[in-house]
Amino acid sequence: MTGERTGSVKQTEQVEQTDLPDLFCPLPHRINPHAEQARRQLSDWVGTVGLIQRESARRRFEHADFGWFASVVYPTADRERIELMADWFAWLFLVDDQLDDGDFGRDPEHAAQVVAGMRAVLESADHGAAAARRTDLPTSVSSLADLWRRTAPGMPAPWRRRFVRHLEQCLTAAAVWEAGNRVRGVVPDEDDYITNRRHTGAIYVCMDLVDVVEHLDVPVGVYDSEEFQEALDAACNVVCWTNDIYSLEKERFLGEVHNLVYVVQHHRGLDGRQAMSHVCEVTSAETRRFLALEERLLHRYPEHSGVLVPYVEGMRTWIRGNLDWSSRTKRYRAQPGAAVPQPASYLERDLVVAER
Repeated sequence: MTGERTGSVKQTEQVEQTDLPDLFCPLPHRINPHAEQARRQLSDWVGTVGLIQRESARRRFEHADFGWFASVVYPTADRERIELMADWFAWLFLVDDQLDDGDFGRDPEHAAQVVAGMRAVLESADHGAAAARRTDLPTSVSSLADLWRRTAPGMPAPWRRRFVRHLEQCLTAAAVWEAGNRVRGVVPDEDDYITNRRHTGAIYVCMDLVDVVEHLDVPVGVYDSEEFQEALDAACNVVCWTNDIYSLEKERFLGEVHNLVYVVQHHRGLDGRQAMSHVCEVTSAETRRFLALEERLLHRYPEHSGVLVPYVEGMRTWIRGNLDWSSRTKRYRAQPGAAVPQPASYLERDLVVAER
């Protein structure tokens, strides 16, 4: 499908977060008992691997509180794995910032080169062990190697192939699809956006990490089944749309069009409040749909309840935890009386440039 050209970027009517309609989420809040350790370890890790170097970038990073985020979406992870999950979150969000907020996301050729380096890490026989030690790579590549060497060993081959496919789809959609839309001035239509949002939001990647946390090996036939895929897509939609609801103000400040609220407003001719109300309604409806689909999935494969029950619970904690984090993180809000941070203050050049 094709989208419409934007012409000049139209600012979305501001909707205060205190005015947002309530989202339906009848799931309990949970938090990992190792949350504080995850926060401390994450702060050390991003400095050690070079993802965060400047004080201005560190302040913004700490405000996001990715260690707490990982702890509310993976509440059952042991200490080693919750620290690994937090590190994955930092990497995914910092790479996302480069693609969304900086020149990198508007230069498909450069982005494709860096993505090729990431692909080489994921396909390496040593799971990135050698690349993690190299100093001649962009830090987004060398830090990915550090993550992959800590994640891939011991995981089943079908899981590794699926994870690599999902991460590559995420990076390609962001580096090619989103970047191409920005260069051409295109606002994607709703169906196109919803499909690609599950990739650009890295939510398939994050759901794959449920297997790591819970030590699962979902049979390929079950994973590929209609029942599993529909439940998974519904959960992923809820997470992505919730993120869009809370990140709208920050993204529109930067002229970003890849947000469901703005896509709805643009194509349906609504004002900002109407578009926000619509997206909140469909997000709540998608949560209800997920709850029905998870019941169908568990009923269809009772013999695989040992892996499906914890995986479904992982989808549930993602829906709830993402809502909890999105509603409280400072990542999407400026401090009272403070200007919205400019990308130049928090984007680290070494993430996407090898010269360092």
